[in-house]
Amino acid sequence: MVNEMEIKKQICDIGRRIYNRNMVAANDGNISVKLNDHEFLCTPTGVSKGFMTPEYICKVDENGNVLQANKGFKPSSEIKMHMRVYQKRPDVGSVVHAHPMYGTAFAIAGIPLTQPIMPEAVIALGCVPIAEYGTPSTMEIPDNLEKYLPYFDAVLLENHGALTWSTDLNAAYMKMESLEFYAELLYKSKMLGGPKEFDEKNIEKLYAIRRKFGMPGKHPASVCQNMGGKNCHNCGSCAEDYKQFPGYQYDFVGKPEKTETSSNIDEAAIAEIVKKVIAEMK
Repeated sequence: MVNEMEIKKQICDIGRRIYNRNMVAANDGNISVKLNDHEFLCTPTGVSKGFMTPEYICKVDENGNVLQANKGFKPSSEIKMHMRVYQKRPDVGSVVHAHPMYGTAFAIAGIPLTQPIMPEAVIALGCVPIAEYGTPSTMEIPDNLEKYLPYFDAVLLENHGALTWSTDLNAAYMKMESLEFYAELLYKSKMLGGPKEFDEKNIEKLYAIRRKFGMPGKHPASVCQNMGGKNCHNCGSCAEDYKQFPGYQYDFVGKPEKTETSSNIDEAAIAEIVKKVIAEMK
């Protein structure tokens, strides 16, 4: 069993990774690791995650109360959302919160990461919904997050950032890295005219691979296997009150469909503008 000092060192290492990969700025982000049902290690508030050393790391109980913290350090006020994950997901051993550039851009734009465009994303990451906005450091964030916890292993936080969790620290961080990589690819493919998505048949093949490997966590492949005969990799229906953004509704292949509240957009005009922009770039 890894001792606490080694885990603290690992937390500092992950902090440097998210900082060096521009997933956080200044003192943003926080990391936690579950030691047991009553003890958790977490990063302190008000420090850059890229320059931590083991003595920075705090220990809290399952309610977020401080068990141990060196002078000048106290747990992040956002430890509340970490504790809600551990409370509702006993299989989780670590939680990572960051503000990755592309992932956060999708969170700000109100676009969930749901389009099936890469085998790795479909198999390992699953769909990434957006948890409704909550004021930082309040109970609004964990309360808005809770309904997604039984069905997903990562969420975007509306106008805030991203949160990932998994069995251990490295796995939780890897989900954050995968989320950002997927978000960047999705963004860039949209700039090239739109991504080509997998059809239902190919998604089911990828689901079968995931089930065969017995991968941990929550995922449409195991939570809702072709519910109603339709592939639900990105319909969002697993979470009872899955958010539908004003003017759009998401179908079973993750494409936003206009409703009566959508703005009247001249698609031909947009296409013409895109052509002009591309021409000027040549």
